[in-house]
Amino acid sequence: MDIKEKLNLIKRNTQEIVKEEELKKLLKTKKHPSMYLGVSITGKPHIGYFMWVLKLADFLKAGFKVKLLLADIHGALDNTPWDLLENRFKYYSIVIPAMFKSIGADIKNFEIVKGSDFQLGKKYTMDVLKIATYASVHDCKKASSDVVKQAESPKLSGLMYPIMQALDEEYLKVDIQYGGIDQRKILMFAREYLPKIGYRPRIEVMTPLIPGLTASGKMSASEESSKIDLLDSEKDIKQKINSAYCPEGETQENGVLAFVKHVIFMIKEDKKEKFIINRPEKWGGDLSYKNYKDLEKDYKEKKLHPMDLKQALAKEINELVNSVRKTMKNKESLIKKAYPE
Repeated sequence: MDIKEKLNLIKRNTQEIVKEEELKKLLKTKKHPSMYLGVSITGKPHIGYFMWVLKLADFLKAGFKVKLLLADIHGALDNTPWDLLENRFKYYSIVIPAMFKSIGADIKNFEIVKGSDFQLGKKYTMDVLKIATYASVHDCKKASSDVVKQAESPKLSGLMYPIMQALDEEYLKVDIQYGGIDQRKILMFAREYLPKIGYRPRIEVMTPLIPGLTASGKMSASEESSKIDLLDSEKDIKQKINSAYCPEGETQENGVLAFVKHVIFMIKEDKKEKFIINRPEKWGGDLSYKNYKDLEKDYKEKKLHPMDLKQALAKEINELVNSVRKTMKNKESLIKKAYPE
């Protein structure tokens, strides 16, 4: 794979890269660069996670060493009870590799790192304190505003969150940090503050967020119907998709279409397959799409009905999470410990 092919692979499905010129230079000068994604182990993993699993798979294909930081301490800083962290780490450590398996990714250059394994070191702690002498409360609050749960009287823990995330780039020895566009303020915080204590800024790659399945447009732990859990039953997935917000002809803030675009079509593209929508002959028969653009056009023109799209998507999602469900079979004890009622 040449540099142009690697660049295109990394750029696909992204919303912003800071800075693309630095990325091009990196690809030209380093045969096997490294990158990481940090995931705070708070809520239960859902199908929206396939967005970043696919992007990490792109980095792997492009020859990168890929690290997934399961940030247990960050989880506590974002209000996860301390006594649940170890079991949530175990839960994530099992389901994430199963997600890679479900998309057929080669993960020989993939590594899971536990945050507390290095974030409690003396040097790391000293660097946290160093950045704290440069960063204002305002800057830390602003950086964490789209990621950490906000309250009228914010806890000190939420202000430490962006400082630690910035330092993770240095301590994981990576060239790139990747995250959703909701992470943008923290990623820019890292670029600004790492050089203040003698470390180089990293390249930041961001992908769009997939809207939830309800009219609110958000995937929220407090709104069960807004997201599909990786362990939801086939029946539950069909029910959630069938009741999802998906207005006929409307493409904006449509979680069903967004998932089809950013996840399903990426998988189909990699496998050189088409997205098939089964319909009775009396309604025009089956539809076949090789790209999202054509599907969106038909949807806008109301040639594709929301219910037909939903049924096809429910089938795809069930196939996608099947290996995860199988992996977690007979692990009810861990699930209950990680996510008690």
